[in-house]
Amino acid sequence: MNRLKRIIHEAIEKINPNAAIQTIKPISGGDINQAYRVQTNSTIYFVKINQDVPSNFFKFEANGIQLIKDTNTIAVPYVHYYNEPKQHEHAILIMDWIEGQATAKTTIELGQQIASLHQHSHSMYGYDQDGFIGSLSQVNHFTDTWVGYFRDYRLRPLLHIASERGRLPYERYTKLEKLMNDLDNWIPSFPKASLLHGDLWGGNWLTGANGKPYLIDPAVFYGDHLFELAFTELFGGFPDDFYKAYNEVMPIEDYYNDVKPLYQLYYLLIHLTLFGEGYGSSVDRILHRYV
Repeated sequence: MNRLKRIIHEAIEKINPNAAIQTIKPISGGDINQAYRVQTNSTIYFVKINQDVPSNFFKFEANGIQLIKDTNTIAVPYVHYYNEPKQHEHAILIMDWIEGQATAKTTIELGQQIASLHQHSHSMYGYDQDGFIGSLSQVNHFTDTWVGYFRDYRLRPLLHIASERGRLPYERYTKLEKLMNDLDNWIPSFPKASLLHGDLWGGNWLTGANGKPYLIDPAVFYGDHLFELAFTELFGGFPDDFYKAYNEVMPIEDYYNDVKPLYQLYYLLIHLTLFGEGYGSSVDRILHRYV
C-alpha cells in the first residue's frame, strides 16, 4: 500500500500541485482494478490502479468517457489524469468522485438519456480503437454490416479465447460455430449504428448530486441499440420506469425479444470465459434455442 500511496501522491501532484492529500481509502466494487477514494484539502478524487495491463488500458476508458461526454446526452465523471504505463509499471486513472442520493426521477432520466445517447450514430459498425471489457481485450474495427461486426469482432474472438481456456466442450463449441455461420438468419444486418456504452450493467452507472445519473466504465462502440438493452436485462435488469422512459425517446423494436438472448449470449460468454462453468448452462440454453 505504501508504494500505491506514493503513486497516487505523484499523480495527484501532477494535476494539482497545491493539493494536500488527507485520506486515501480503498473501496470495493470492481473485479479488475484497485480503487480508492482520495480526499484532498480541495476536492475528492476517484482513483483506479492496475498493473501488468496494456499501455492503453485506461486511455481506452478515458477516450470512451470523452466520446460520451461530447454527445451532451448524459453525465460522465471528469477525467483528470491517466497514464500509458510501460511494462510492469502501474496504470492509473483519476476522475471526479461521484456521490449522491437517487430521486424518483433518477432512473427515468437515466432511461431518457441512454436513449438520447443511442440516437448518436455512425455510418459503420464497430470502433476504431481496440479496447477492453473487464480484463479481456476487445479487437475493434469498423465494418459495413452489424452481422459481420457482431460475428467477427464479438463472438469469434470469444470462441477462440473460451476454447483455449477449456470453457467450450465439443457440443458447445460446434453449436456456437454453427450459430455464427447462420447469424444473418437471426439478427439484422443494417440496424441504426448507435453509440453504445458497451458494458451497461447496474454497477456501471452512479447517482450524483441532485439525483443526476452518471455513466462510468464504458467499452464504447457503434452497434444495434438493442444489444445494449439486452445486457441491461441480463443480471437483474433495470427498473421498469427506465425502459418506459427509454422507449418514449427511442422506441424499442418489436423483434427485440427475438434477438435479446443472442445479444445476451455475448456477455454470458465473457462471464463463462472469466469465471467458469457457472455460466455454462445459460450459454447452452441460448445455443439450444437457436441451433
